[in-house]
Amino acid sequence: MVLWKPDPSFYPSPRLAMQAPPERLAYVATVNPNPDGRPDALAVVDVDPRSPTYGRVVGRVDLPYAGDELHHFGWNACSSALCPYAPHPHVQRRYLILPGLRSSRIYIVDTQPDPRNPRLVRVIEPEVVASRTGYSRPHTVHCGPDGIYLSALGSLEGDGPGGIFVLDHYTFEVLGRWEVDRGPQFLAYDFWWHLGYDVMITSEWGTPRMVENGVDVEALLNGRYGHRLHVWDLRRRRHLQALDLGAEHQMVLELRPAHDPTKAYGFAGVVLSLKDLSASVWLWYRENSAWSVRKVIEIPAEPADPDLLPPILKDFRAVPPLVTDINLSLDDRFLYVSCWGTGELRQYDVSDPFHPRLTGAVRLGGIVSRAPHPKDPARPLNGGPQMVEISRDGRRIYVTNSLYIPWDPIFYPDGIRGWMVKLDAGSDGGLAVDPAFFVEFGDYRPHQVRLEGGDASSDSFCYP
Repeated sequence: MVLWKPDPSFYPSPRLAMQAPPERLAYVATVNPNPDGRPDALAVVDVDPRSPTYGRVVGRVDLPYAGDELHHFGWNACSSALCPYAPHPHVQRRYLILPGLRSSRIYIVDTQPDPRNPRLVRVIEPEVVASRTGYSRPHTVHCGPDGIYLSALGSLEGDGPGGIFVLDHYTFEVLGRWEVDRGPQFLAYDFWWHLGYDVMITSEWGTPRMVENGVDVEALLNGRYGHRLHVWDLRRRRHLQALDLGAEHQMVLELRPAHDPTKAYGFAGVVLSLKDLSASVWLWYRENSAWSVRKVIEIPAEPADPDLLPPILKDFRAVPPLVTDINLSLDDRFLYVSCWGTGELRQYDVSDPFHPRLTGAVRLGGIVSRAPHPKDPARPLNGGPQMVEISRDGRRIYVTNSLYIPWDPIFYPDGIRGWMVKLDAGSDGGLAVDPAFFVEFGDYRPHQVRLEGGDASSDSFCYP
């Protein structure tokens, strides 16, 4: 009799995931911003401090086409496969699903049998995505109990609405659009869920036309970028409620729900306030069978010499924080907030999610500060903390410095040289930059990071 066992990197609860062995490899999406015909690539970085190649790129998959703009990728399967109602209990965390935000292609990369040398095994063309879903510009990937979910910014023509579609766990076939009734939802960006409550949350950025050629200043000043969260019935695939933060708060991007499935709250990062260039983090939460939202963190802009600012900011005489990513440790205790504009990575204790408390911060790069890395303290850094990923045990934080090819030169007109850093987090808070870990990618720019065996933003859990 053959006994099938679940993938050992699947964990019933976040508590058990935190006890897992530390990661040894990181997979990093790197994009080529140059019009020279070279494709984007998936880089493999050694993150094992005992290894002689620690902090180096040890593997690489070059994609077959140029101009994809790899963005937020994810695993084909994760701990959500252990949910009681999951129809795929024996899938394996083996494949990485890499969407091209510009091209709308989707790449399937196999990390087995040699995780240092993954292989491209399938390409899903944009025409297939469009014909089966009506969507294009896939953005975010999450492995769900019943399939692989992807968000998309809009239609093939570059308009809205954006939304979510699903791939089959086994074949990677595009099954179709997820929404049955989208209600008032039009703009799309990130999504995640509360599996214990059968609820999905989605956020808003803009249509492809609003983002692909840089910041649409007219749309920004008129409050037309996303400023709402949407609540959905996850099983019935129907819109339940819109939570409007107000048009002042432009670009509601990254979502991080509590990992404990008994908790019905989460955090959303907002890039910019039209009132004062501040950034903010908002808490969504369930109260009396309905959902509410409130601002719990506000980060002010920093005054600056106009001569040091890019043209888009000179008249404001200030550097906006530009919160472009957030992440939550698996114990739901520490929230990390990337301030790509000022170059600051902040750590908040959110044990009480309604009253976050700042417990640590570091500076690396920044539009004005250009804070150096301790490995080379005389060298100013460009870019700033952007994508942030947390190890399962919460002790290691990985950060990259590129946002999005059309937007990078608006805020960093002298260009971005790609880097990745690691920070060490104390058990009770506090951050320190690892002086031995500084990965450079040359003229390629790194974005999303995924850790071997899972990380703080890849898995969902059905048991507390």
